[in-house]
Amino acid sequence: MYITLVRTDNSPVQLFSRLALGVVMFPHGAQKALGWYGGPGFAETLRQFAAMGFPGWIAVLLMALELIGSLLLIIGLFTRIWALGFTVSLTACMLLNHFQYGFFMNWLGQKQGEGIEFHLLAIGITLGLMIRGGGLLSVDRALTPENEVL
Repeated sequence: MYITLVRTDNSPVQLFSRLALGVVMFPHGAQKALGWYGGPGFAETLRQFAAMGFPGWIAVLLMALELIGSLLLIIGLFTRIWALGFTVSLTACMLLNHFQYGFFMNWLGQKQGEGIEFHLLAIGITLGLMIRGGGLLSVDRALTPENEVL
């Protein structure tokens, strides 16, 4: 089980995917948990999620995923676990908050909300990472025995 979880090859494709997703998701976690980048911070995020009817543990789990999970994804430690977490959170966010606004993002500020195109792109990245693992320069790769490489 452990080896299957971290097993990967030496492909740069997963490296670029991990970096892109981790770098994009980290600021979202920093906004929610730390108040960085103009975000609400921990207490206000908890309040906002409660106002939407979510229990506090979901907000804390999401903050941990986006803040800590994005950093561990960047270094490629347990890539498949973090990719699965992002798949679940992006899918839930897309269905609950963005599906009603259609496909396209609100590039020109002419719509009330954002569509689902970002979410679909990010989910595509997560699915690739779940299938192939961390790839080149990942901790997962360092933990993969040579006879277990994909």
